[in-house]
Amino acid sequence: MSGIRFESVANVDDIEPGSGLRCIVGGRAIALFNVDGRFHAIDDRCSHDDASLAEGWLEGCEIECPLHQGRFDVTSGKATAAPCVVDVSTYPIRIEDGRISVAVPI
Repeated sequence: MSGIRFESVANVDDIEPGSGLRCIVGGRAIALFNVDGRFHAIDDRCSHDDASLAEGWLEGCEIECPLHQGRFDVTSGKATAAPCVVDVSTYPIRIEDGRISVAVPI
């Protein structure tokens, strides 16, 4: 039987508004982003090349890959600027007592 498992990864205070944080959840590299107090989790690897999206530049809801300036919407995982054309996965999150947990498939 498959499902999801939530794993605690960070405190809300660990991620300043307008920034991201790389974490490992269930063996997956995940990038967490704080967009004006709302948190979003996507795959940390750019679908165009092997780059950490958590190390990119967040502007509004878009993260720009640090290698080739492709962009993704952190709320949907949708590729929004070339050379990125393949979307990245998003992951559910929950916040309890100031702790962020990310769900990954099991």
